[in-house]
Amino acid sequence: MSNYYDTLGIRPNADQEEIKRAYRKLAAQHHPDKAGGNTEKFQEIQAAYETLSDPQRRAEHDNPQPQFHGPGGFHFNFGGGGVPPGFEHVFAHFNGGQHPFGDMFGRPQKNRNLNLQTQISLEDAYNGKELVANFRLPNGREQTLEFKVPPGVQDGTVIRLSGMGDDSIPQLPRGDVHLTIQVTNHPVWSRQNDDLIRNIDVNCLDAIVGKTVNVEAINGSMLEVSIHPGTQHGQMLAVQGYGMPNLNNPSIKGKMLLHINITIPRNLLEADKALIKQILS
Repeated sequence: MSNYYDTLGIRPNADQEEIKRAYRKLAAQHHPDKAGGNTEKFQEIQAAYETLSDPQRRAEHDNPQPQFHGPGGFHFNFGGGGVPPGFEHVFAHFNGGQHPFGDMFGRPQKNRNLNLQTQISLEDAYNGKELVANFRLPNGREQTLEFKVPPGVQDGTVIRLSGMGDDSIPQLPRGDVHLTIQVTNHPVWSRQNDDLIRNIDVNCLDAIVGKTVNVEAINGSMLEVSIHPGTQHGQMLAVQGYGMPNLNNPSIKGKMLLHINITIPRNLLEADKALIKQILS
């Protein structure tokens, strides 16, 4: 097995900052996109960094006599002789058909997963959106992703794009892309699960006698909403079916919730005030 400390040119007791500095320097020097870059050397440097930057994998790299604790409490100590000949298939069965020693000896089971983020509007989250994203893989190659953000997606939802991640090590399966969806704040609407909430101003006189008002929903349709006589400040009116689509079943939509804000006119004429006083007296 390669000595990853020698690969990065650092001491065995180097801390994480030293490891990171050495990796960045060598990766920039040997990157395949650079003149004189070396893909094989770059992959070796990357493998060294991935192992030494992970405390568990670094400990396994530093221990020349690893021990394996199998399922059901089995304990195997291979001493300095490694895995006994002919036993590899036995241990593979213990691990659900996968060879368990890839991580133990510092060899990754597949290329790295990549974490990406994108922002969409609340309207895009309502309707769903087809996105095209361009990004650079760790090996320097440009990649284009085309994918559909489903209607009803929540802020912080992570979409897994299988087999679209890192492919720096050709002998291993590609990693995945984990795409985090960020839904930007809306100037009118706020979201609570699948319900949409907005404030609506109602004149205090209209709240007393009642009125029908027009309200635009998130989908652009105009709705007539009845403000019943005696409506109170802070009251919430619910209109079913005009909220966000449910992510698992977009045909089901949440509620549109209207938060009533009672306003008091500031420009009443003296005659209007006198009439109100007469009514209240």
